[in-house]
Amino acid sequence: MFRIYLVLMTFIALAPGVRAEGPSRVIISVKDQKLMLMGNGERLSTYSISTSKFGLGDDWGHMTTPLGFLQVAEKIGDHAPVGAVFRNRRFTGEILKPNAPGRDPVITRIIWLRGLEASNAHAFSRCIYIHGTPEEKTIGRPASYGCIRMKSRDVADLYAQLPVGALVEILNDRLPKIPKASRGAIFTLETPKPAPQAEPETVAEEPATPAEKPVEKPSRTVRKNLKEQPHFGRSA
Repeated sequence: MFRIYLVLMTFIALAPGVRAEGPSRVIISVKDQKLMLMGNGERLSTYSISTSKFGLGDDWGHMTTPLGFLQVAEKIGDHAPVGAVFRNRRFTGEILKPNAPGRDPVITRIIWLRGLEASNAHAFSRCIYIHGTPEEKTIGRPASYGCIRMKSRDVADLYAQLPVGALVEILNDRLPKIPKASRGAIFTLETPKPAPQAEPETVAEEPATPAEKPVEKPSRTVRKNLKEQPHFGRSA
């Protein structure tokens, strides 16, 4: 526990960009196949998960789950229905029920992780996610291709409470003993309210003086080519 606390405090002190935009953080236990959501130092929820059936690591070409400290880099799937199928991080329009036969895509929500250590530096480019899976019968044992799989209802609940920038630690050990939050406590993300706009000041008009008419330049339309972000390898 002391090591976890010390490393976390070091990240906060030396890397301001690593700070979460809210009170939440996550600890994932490979040994327990559990994910614990924390808020303000207390345990909010614990979910069953599934890590890679190919073991642990961060090497290219190996469908393994990385260990260590990571960070929530992107969240994809706002307001998507439970069971929504994603391909290359885009909603296809298809919706799957739990344990749909013969199907194993990424569904419901995507929480994309970025590694913060040399031992997990490839996590983002390897497309390591926390995401929903239709194969809920496999939750509770290693069955993924590198990602952290969750039941659809669970990943939607986690997604609503975990901000971009939150810390995620993946341990090859059991979950630490963390006191449970008081009953009814929950942290959700709030949309910031726009700042009030000041009313424009009234300025007395001065008499206009004759001026030479400026030469108008022909307007140009600048077009930018939007390139779709590449998708690196399989991630499920």
